Amino acid sequence: MKIDFVELTHIAVRQSQYPDPTLPEFLLVGRSNVGKSSFINALIGRKNYARTSSKPGKTQTLNFYNINHALYLVDVPGYGYSKLSKDSDRKIGLMIEEYLKNRANLSHVFMLIDYRHKPTEDDQMMYEFLKYYNIPITVIATKYDKVNMSQRGKQDKLIKDTLKLEQDFIHFSAVTKKGREEIYNIIAENINEKGEKNE
Repeated sequence: MKIDFVELTHIAVRQSQYPDPTLPEFLLVGRSNVGKSSFINALIGRKNYARTSSKPGKTQTLNFYNINHALYLVDVPGYGYSKLSKDSDRKIGLMIEEYLKNRANLSHVFMLIDYRHKPTEDDQMMYEFLKYYNIPITVIATKYDKVNMSQRGKQDKLIKDTLKLEQDFIHFSAVTKKGREEIYNIIAENINEKGEKNE
């Protein structure tokens, strides 16, 4: 998948600010500090397009990245950052729920977790929340390169057991780009399916 065009076209906090629902959308969720900005940059092949904040929880909007005029990557605020006030956390939850409930052109969700650690209670709640809406989900374990080879089997089992995954998840590294082609394939398959349905 060759990325020729990328533009952050819409920054939204409510449905009226979303782009027209003409392109398939791929939602990115994950807790604060899981590496979503690095994931986006690795996916689009740009070094600092999505800014990595030194302050977890800083992103508090839905950010729509137009890719090749063919799809949107939609980045939502990270969850589980303890310094966010309860009110901010509630608003973010409602903002994400509004998007999930109303976005007919949402094709797929990429849920990012940190490969180095056991999925948190927030990760487990988010996974169940997404399954409730019956949206196709792929779990992506970031920072794969930071775990020793001897520990990877143990981490794989820990993640699968904790989230009760019935399917495989993708090992991803923003450094080595491991997993990027698998993600491109998922995106391509979803775009092709949408195109076939619209014919």
